[in-house]
Amino acid sequence: MQIRYVISTMVFWWREHPLSFEQECEYLRSLGFGIELWPSLRGQNECRYERRNWPRLKAATEGMLVSMRSRTDHPTLEQWEEQIQCATLLGANIVTELRSLGIPDGPDLNGTGFAAEVVRMADANGVTLCLETGPLPTMLHVARQFDSLRYCLDTGFAHIDRNHSFAQYVDALAPRVIHLHLTDNYGRTDDHEPPGLHGGIPRENWDYLLDVLGRYDNDIIGSFEMCPCMPSVMIRQASEYVFDVLKWPNRPQKQAGHDRLTYHPM
Repeated sequence: MQIRYVISTMVFWWREHPLSFEQECEYLRSLGFGIELWPSLRGQNECRYERRNWPRLKAATEGMLVSMRSRTDHPTLEQWEEQIQCATLLGANIVTELRSLGIPDGPDLNGTGFAAEVVRMADANGVTLCLETGPLPTMLHVARQFDSLRYCLDTGFAHIDRNHSFAQYVDALAPRVIHLHLTDNYGRTDDHEPPGLHGGIPRENWDYLLDVLGRYDNDIIGSFEMCPCMPSVMIRQASEYVFDVLKWPNRPQKQAGHDRLTYHPM
C-alpha cells in the first residue's frame, strides 16, 4: 500500500475568490501536498471544470497530484463528459456521491442506467471513479454493478452512521478503497474538522483503518477534507480548554434542548 496526500479546496471556503486559485495551489505545493478540487467556489455556481477553465487548471496544478470532486448540481451526461475529459487532462481521479451518478440514497436501486453511461465514459477515458461514502448497503450494491468503480472512504461519515460501525465500513470497503477523506467530527454531524479532534473519532479507529488498508496493495490518495471551523466547534474547543483543562470558574450552563439546535448558515 502507498498513500499520497492532498488537501481539499474546502479548506479555503469563505476565503477564496476567483483570482486566488494560483496562490492556493502554490501554497499547498510548498507544503508538499497535492490538491483535491471542488467543482466551484463556495457559494458560487460557475464550475471549474468547464472547458474554458482547463488551461488555467492545468497551469496552476503543474507537477501536483490532483483529484477532483464531482459536480453536485445533478450533472447531465454532457457535463459528466466534460469533467471526465478535464480529469484526463489533469491526471485525476473523480470522487462522486451517489446522487451525482443519478442513484437515489434510498432503497430503490433500480435506476442505474445513467450511472452505467457515466462509468462507460470514465472507463473509455482512463479515469477512475471513486464512490464517496454513503449508506453501506447502497455502496456495496452499486459497486457490484460496476467492476471499475472504486471507493472513497470518508472517515467522518463512517463515524456518524448509526446503523453500521466504523470498523464495519472499513472491513467492507477496504479492498476497493483508493481514496480517503480524512476528516473528524463529534459523532453527531459531519463537521469536517481536522483529524485528532478532542472527543472525535477514537484513536483505535484510526489505527484500525491504517492496519486494514495495509492488507491490500492499493495506491491510495488521502485527502484532508476540512472545513473552516463553525462557531459551535470553536466555542466547544475553547470551553473545553478554559473550563476543563485550565479549571476556570463560572462555566456557562447550557439550556435545556441545546443539543437539538445547530448553526449551519448558508
